[in-house]
Amino acid sequence: MSIQGFPFPFRADTFRYGTNVERARTPVRTEAGEWGARILDVDENYRSDLAERARILQADPGRSCVLPHAVPACWDALLTMLRELASTYSDEMRLDTVGRGYRWRNARLDADCTFAVGDDLPGGPLGFLASQIQDDVVVLDQREGALWADAGVVTFAAGWSLGFDVGMAFSEIHGPVPRIRADGVVSRAERFLMRLRPNEEYRRTNWSATLDGHLDQSTEAYETWGPARAASAGFTGDELAGRLYLRVEVQHLIRLGYSGAILFLIRTYLCSLEELATVPEWRTRFGRVLRELPEDMASYKGLSPFRATAADWLLSPGRPGAAESPAPAG
Repeated sequence: MSIQGFPFPFRADTFRYGTNVERARTPVRTEAGEWGARILDVDENYRSDLAERARILQADPGRSCVLPHAVPACWDALLTMLRELASTYSDEMRLDTVGRGYRWRNARLDADCTFAVGDDLPGGPLGFLASQIQDDVVVLDQREGALWADAGVVTFAAGWSLGFDVGMAFSEIHGPVPRIRADGVVSRAERFLMRLRPNEEYRRTNWSATLDGHLDQSTEAYETWGPARAASAGFTGDELAGRLYLRVEVQHLIRLGYSGAILFLIRTYLCSLEELATVPEWRTRFGRVLRELPEDMASYKGLSPFRATAADWLLSPGRPGAAESPAPAG
């Protein structure tokens, strides 16, 4: 995507886990442009991202999981998001009521189909939705005083697996993340989500880094992206700058109006270190964040092999706009 719309996630020179939840559809101005005005962002990578998702699902159908009782919520998610697409991109996309069903047209994909709730759509309702939006999709059900991951189509995960997590409680899914249980982040986030009213919409960001621009960093694909990460400890700064990408997820959390389930959308954006460094404020801030980040958090995010080299490259005094006296390592 263009750097003008990249959701740079840092608002300070340090980073710690938090709920960092804010109202959706609120534009965020950055030093390079703006992001966040829409729930669904269709950009220049639309066709290529969806082609990559289709390739992954064909090779590994287990990236799509729906527990039987979650099917009505999946239909709710599909219709809610198709309406959202049609409202946001009305010149190219349209959802019309036809008898007791619907007609969906998407000029970007040359798609034109008619269906009714309960029809046998390709991939089911959630799979069909994932063929129309760049976001990964998870459906959370609320029962027994907790949230449960009951369905999803996730092809661009960052170090986790939907096939492993489906059917698990919200608190169990986040168990491996360092510090957040002791700090109470998970319990606060779950309580917040369970208080959402129908059609309320919020968002948050999450970040990590990836080598060579891999969208799919799931545990299933480790043999594709893992070896390069291990080898990156030997990269020079210039070599790393050409291969390392800041990976940012914009996560939307929406209480569906019909089923009451919570729709969790995960849209992944990538920005290379070289491109990020063209924005002086981003270069300095990301360098300081990398340098100060506690080791347990850096290790969980997979940054340990290269973070010192990346921080040094970003904060080099000879680089225009870089900090002359970078913050000390934490």
